[in-house]
Amino acid sequence: MLSLQFIREHTDVVRKSLADRQTASGDAAIDEILRLDERRRALLAEVEALRAEQNAAGKQIGAAKDPVERQRLIDAMKSVSTRVDDLTPILGAIEGTLDGLVMEIPNIPDAATPYGKSEDANRVAKQHGEEYTDAWRKPHYVLGEALDIIDFERGVRLSGSRFYVLKGAGARLQRALIAFMLELHIDKHGYREMYLPAMVKEETMWHSGQLPKFRDNLYHDAEEDFWFVPTAEVPLTNMHGGEILEPGTLPLHYVAYTPCFRREKMSAGRDVRGIKRGHQFDKVEMYKFCEPERSADELEAMLEDALNVCRALDLRYRVIEICTGDLGFNAARTYDVEVWSSGLGEWLEVSSVSNCGEFQARRANIRFRREPGGKPEFPHTLNGSGLALPRTMIAVMENYQREDGSIDVPDVLLPFMGGIARIGADR
Repeated sequence: MLSLQFIREHTDVVRKSLADRQTASGDAAIDEILRLDERRRALLAEVEALRAEQNAAGKQIGAAKDPVERQRLIDAMKSVSTRVDDLTPILGAIEGTLDGLVMEIPNIPDAATPYGKSEDANRVAKQHGEEYTDAWRKPHYVLGEALDIIDFERGVRLSGSRFYVLKGAGARLQRALIAFMLELHIDKHGYREMYLPAMVKEETMWHSGQLPKFRDNLYHDAEEDFWFVPTAEVPLTNMHGGEILEPGTLPLHYVAYTPCFRREKMSAGRDVRGIKRGHQFDKVEMYKFCEPERSADELEAMLEDALNVCRALDLRYRVIEICTGDLGFNAARTYDVEVWSSGLGEWLEVSSVSNCGEFQARRANIRFRREPGGKPEFPHTLNGSGLALPRTMIAVMENYQREDGSIDVPDVLLPFMGGIARIGADR
């Protein structure tokens, strides 16, 4: 989150940020924050002055020898105590409202983030391989059913629309992708693996920035304080919540596999076919804590780590530079990674790699020291999918399919497939 001091001292910067992000109510929100902040500071000054008066009077009362004078001082303080009692809940209510409003202000875009009003202004920064398709190529949902490795009917029967069952070699292919990606990030890219809860407390969602903005897209238990994670970014952000990291701790590079849960706002047409969008999906997530001056380089390194997965799987990919109007709430700068789907005939997003600056660390109160006894600072946090499974699975199925309807297994996945080199080779 942004600090009140930053909003107060750099109001023009915050207003421009909201305008660049196409936040329609931006000016009104800032006006209300500034108004409440001014009122809060005035009340706080009054309360502090009254308490100072109480402290001084307390010393006088303690030193008074004359009972009459002592009672006079006590009586004189009654109105002061009453005023403090009256102002304290008012001040608390204003601070609560103010905190809620500040939590709804998104991050400031990085100076390197291009301006744009919507996703239409996002630009292709890099592309490897061209779009291609063939008349015989089938979309994954046709392939999956024909090979009996995806069962949509039973998924719907079990849980409803947007659920499916992976069967046999299909389930194994997804598990192979997860295992391969984890090993690549751990052994080659230097990340430390974490096994995380798939449910977290509400405050964890606030700290990572999913609340309050995305409340309607999250699943939570109606009776217990359990929120299903929409991404491993949520618990990874909070791994060091409320801590001061000692000198030499940074950078920290974490990787985790989790199931993810989100309410999908379905669009019409072919976008809802298959496994591209679902309420439950699997993802391997990369996460970094680093010193502020290193975060720009760490972002580029994380992007390369995501691209290395695409390269190892021999997928055609492109990198999209996200503009201000399409930037995520927490992010200051973001790249999307897309892979080509030859059966669907479209580019599919498999990763968003973002630098969040100190935005999440401030929300979660995570700090670090550069030297023993040094002043605590907020680290920068970065996150990126490495990669998201459903769409990576789609790309593998469709790009590795043969004209006879079978699917070759990518070489890097063979060690995880129990001897299966081609799915459907026996048909």
